[in-house]
Amino acid sequence: MSGPRVRFAPSPTGYFHVGSARTALFNWLVARHDARGVFILRVEDTDESRNREEWVEGIYSAMAWLGLAPDEGPFRQSDSKEAHQSAAGFLRQRGYLYYCDCTPAMVEERKGPGAPPGYDGFCRERGVERGEDTALRFRTPREGVTIVHDLIRGDVEFENRLIDDFVVVKSSGVVLYALANVTDDRHDRITHVIRGEEHLANAPKQMMLWSALSVATDDDVPLPQYAHLPLLVNEQRKKLSKRKDPVATESYRDQGYLPDAFVNYLALLGWSPRGAVEIVPLSTLIEEFRLEDVSHSPAFFDVKKLTHMNGEYIRALSREEFVRLSAPWLRPWSTPWQPSDREPPWREDQFNEATYERIAPFIQERVATFAEIPAMVEFFFLDEPRVDETGFAKVVTNDPLGRAVLKAAVEAFERLDAWDSSVLHETVAAIGEANGLALRKAQAPVRCAVTGTLVGPPLFESLEVLGRESTIQRLRDALARAA
Repeated sequence: MSGPRVRFAPSPTGYFHVGSARTALFNWLVARHDARGVFILRVEDTDESRNREEWVEGIYSAMAWLGLAPDEGPFRQSDSKEAHQSAAGFLRQRGYLYYCDCTPAMVEERKGPGAPPGYDGFCRERGVERGEDTALRFRTPREGVTIVHDLIRGDVEFENRLIDDFVVVKSSGVVLYALANVTDDRHDRITHVIRGEEHLANAPKQMMLWSALSVATDDDVPLPQYAHLPLLVNEQRKKLSKRKDPVATESYRDQGYLPDAFVNYLALLGWSPRGAVEIVPLSTLIEEFRLEDVSHSPAFFDVKKLTHMNGEYIRALSREEFVRLSAPWLRPWSTPWQPSDREPPWREDQFNEATYERIAPFIQERVATFAEIPAMVEFFFLDEPRVDETGFAKVVTNDPLGRAVLKAAVEAFERLDAWDSSVLHETVAAIGEANGLALRKAQAPVRCAVTGTLVGPPLFESLEVLGRESTIQRLRDALARAA
């Protein structure tokens, strides 16, 4: 007995939506849960007016980043146009399709008060012949109901009388999504159709086409099981908007989210592992995932939660892994992949790998994404720090005590026998005490003078790595700037 055969069938009409990433993952988990499972990637690229090749490449690269490698494919739906046309021919020969020459305007003109939406079946029995302006419509049953047996939602009933005779082949001869999709699923012997909730309304039409093709082609391919995944919503509990919400998977990759963290979080959008722990390894996701356990309630795509989870994954890395994975954001000139539009503020000759390795453990404890790192470490590699003018004015320019601390720090730092973090800590604490300041207040002007900001990695460890000469020079520059 064979295992599940599932497919992920995205359309290349934009960035790789996080909802698409979740759908791909759930299909992949179903296939991986069973050792005999097969995961197929099929790009549905027949809508030539909306497709772009860069979006196709975006699908491939995003899925590779997520680690969702297909067992078969990637296939292009456009390569199966002859099979789609052949399927339409079989359906036409057996009377499941008929020609229609109605324009949308004509359909609207015939509608009266209370008329059901969609096409009214005007050409169903007219015997329209094929012509330049004729489309092929499917002859839907008039009586009864079509029941979609959904693994997540249970049985969902659709009254056949409310399903119009939908177009399957345009007047141009192009086979539309419904028939192309079913033809491909039958060819690939798909056992489970796992997709977003928005496709539920298409299911009865596709079931009708599936049944008709089984008769018309004398090939009774078993109907797949359906599972329609819950909607992804934002903080306002509204469907994620491509215009208003951060939905592009590629952007999360470029911001420095780890693929393991992203996959872990996606798995929680409508499903949860056993127990209270949410951060779980991929092997646990594969072992425990069941479509029957997926909720049908909308799932909140919480960027804050994702970011927090990503920070946990970053802190779990070894120091060597952290340094290695930081490279695209720190020295993109030497890595095979670079995050788009995220050039570091320093030149190649300014970056020092040894310096970064020394400070990396402190950075690792403080960042939630890799894209946060450059701003936190740039003062090590720039000749002069980029100054936060508001913060500088607060703790130096407009604060006499701040300037007094800097003057005392210059004098004290020049006299130090040892230049290490513990000695620097004690020295600034003593300067603060002499000026009636707690350490937190005393170190603020020093930090701003040396790093340019009021936040960042541990100050005294940073001064140790930066060195005596650079530190003292920046303190002098800050005093001159405030004069």
